[in-house]
Amino acid sequence: MTDTVTPVQTTLQTTLPVPAEAAVTPPPATDAGAEGPGFFDRTLDRLNRLWRDVSQQARARIGAPIRADLPAEDLDRIRALIRQSLDAVGGEVSARARTAELGQVYLGLAPKGKTAFLGLLANEFDVPPGELDAAMLAVREAGVDQTARVAALERLRVTLVSPRARLLRQFSSLPQGVKFLVDLRADLLPLARTDPAARGMEHELREVLSGLFDIGLLDLTRITWDAPAALLEKLIEYEAVHEIRSWSDLRNRLESDRRCYAFFHPKMPREPLIFVEVALVKGLAGDVHTLLDEAAPTADPEAADTAIFYSISNAQKGLAGFSFGNFLIKRVVEDLSHDLPNLKTFATLSPIPGFRAWLDECLAAGGEGLISEAERSRLKAALPKEAEGHPLAAALERDWPAELQLAEALKAPLMRLAARYLTQEKTRGRARDGVAHFHLSNGARVERINWRADLSAKGVLQSAGMMVNYLYKRGEIEDNHEAYTGGTHDVRAGSAVRGLLR
Repeated sequence: MTDTVTPVQTTLQTTLPVPAEAAVTPPPATDAGAEGPGFFDRTLDRLNRLWRDVSQQARARIGAPIRADLPAEDLDRIRALIRQSLDAVGGEVSARARTAELGQVYLGLAPKGKTAFLGLLANEFDVPPGELDAAMLAVREAGVDQTARVAALERLRVTLVSPRARLLRQFSSLPQGVKFLVDLRADLLPLARTDPAARGMEHELREVLSGLFDIGLLDLTRITWDAPAALLEKLIEYEAVHEIRSWSDLRNRLESDRRCYAFFHPKMPREPLIFVEVALVKGLAGDVHTLLDEAAPTADPEAADTAIFYSISNAQKGLAGFSFGNFLIKRVVEDLSHDLPNLKTFATLSPIPGFRAWLDECLAAGGEGLISEAERSRLKAALPKEAEGHPLAAALERDWPAELQLAEALKAPLMRLAARYLTQEKTRGRARDGVAHFHLSNGARVERINWRADLSAKGVLQSAGMMVNYLYKRGEIEDNHEAYTGGTHDVRAGSAVRGLLR
């Protein structure tokens, strides 16, 4: 694979020493400059160095430095350079060099300048309307003449490839050009929400990236503590579910009873696309604090019977909407089953990130029917006498995890409402909760809801401190997937969750 990670089922040969005090000392850097600027800065510097070598071959230089906010007079120079790149003035080598120059310019722009650059591409380098009209007319006039129709359709297909799409493909051939396009789409996505021209360009860029990121091209890699420091830094930066608080925290997540796997692209060998963290335990885990406890002894992975997927993080904003997660889980299950045949259960310990938002909406609408009279009485008894409004809303406004009587009164209604939210609340036929939709569409079932499973500030704010186990049971995955994605959008649930709904 690459020299930055340990490929699956192979051993990384490395001279990296493991620090004695991981709590305060990061692993030594293996890349030049890795102890200096952050890895985002290093990536930008690497791109600039690579593309500077390419752009120096250009016969026509861009002139004075382009200003970071890209004022109108600088935009004119960019426009001319784009046209020269597309027209291949001076040949393909010069066109490639100009494309590298454009990339260098873009990397040096401020946000305002990047917006202007993208706006120029989106609005002025779309399919020319006159050429499109002429190509469509030729198709209509071809009629039933097969030879004329084939020629007209080919002309239409060529016409539909916009100049900006051709330029984007030119970027993909440059060193680190694929990473550049991924980051470019990350910048483009916010603009595409409100600007139709930017939306059209985003669709074209997504199509370019779809061809580059076919799942068959990706490499599954197990990441260990012996990986280069620059890669470990990225795990810390990209972790989106449970914040990695220190180097010792990260090392704990990479111990022998833990696993971390990621997908990499051959053209982005230093950048994980998506990664999953796994704990090898006995039985279903119901508390993330226990899983992440650095003081807990390291268990024997050979004695584990359950693999708990407790964090899945997308690492590239520019690949939003690309479905890598389902393939990642299936590949990791296959790899773990091969290495550790004693594993019989594969499940997640997942947050319920949309629960509180949904519950707050229900409470804002009056909260009718959310709790029973018995639950209302228990909550009122646990609240101060001056509490006003709906007792559930009043309880949630307090630091309830620290108030044991109040937390106990909240347990029954919140767990029941979480079960309702996960199994019954839908938006456009899919589970309202995004994490639930991901796992249900992959064939998991809602197995168990865990009380006080994540009492971090984020966990309480989003999920009321609860987490859920989604179970991937091999004999049921296809049936669960068909039930959820079919016409009835049925959510399969284990007996413990069904019991909460009674």
